Amino acid sequence: MAAIKEGSKEGLRELRATLGMLRQVDEEAPTAPTPGLAGLDDLIVSATRAGLDVRVDERGAGPSPPAAVDLAAYRIVQESLTNAARHSGARHVTIRIHRDDRQLTIGIEDDGRGSAPAGNAGGTGIAGMTERARALGGMLSARPGPAGGFVVRARLPFTVPDKPMDDWGADDQDPAGG
Repeated sequence: MAAIKEGSKEGLRELRATLGMLRQVDEEAPTAPTPGLAGLDDLIVSATRAGLDVRVDERGAGPSPPAAVDLAAYRIVQESLTNAARHSGARHVTIRIHRDDRQLTIGIEDDGRGSAPAGNAGGTGIAGMTERARALGGMLSARPGPAGGFVVRARLPFTVPDKPMDDWGADDQDPAGG
């Protein structure tokens, strides 16, 4: 069983690498640095121009995330802010980022209507965020908040875990606010 488990993990790593290369075949060579959380201020400026009041709460003192995790975190925050500005009618958004030695945890909460945008069943934003998290061995949840608004939470491990993160777990603490 251990050999099968290890072989499966290695196969998944190779498949992810192959898919990453295939996705880049039709793309032009990038001319700008890969975005990451260092560009969070630019996202906030854009969101503010769109009418949102954005608050950021960063905690933890772990190492810098790997480039793939940093990019995924940036894209998840970017998509969440875009959804809040375009679809939810939100005025306020809180972004919580927690970093420790093993993972980056992100929580984005808005005060909008709290449901998926009407007529947007064909949208790929939430599905894309979910797949970004899963590709890294993490997880993402996106749903109406308990007191209204919409809440996105993501866990992005710095290394691929031995078992998938299918849910938050009853005794699992969510340092990003859940």
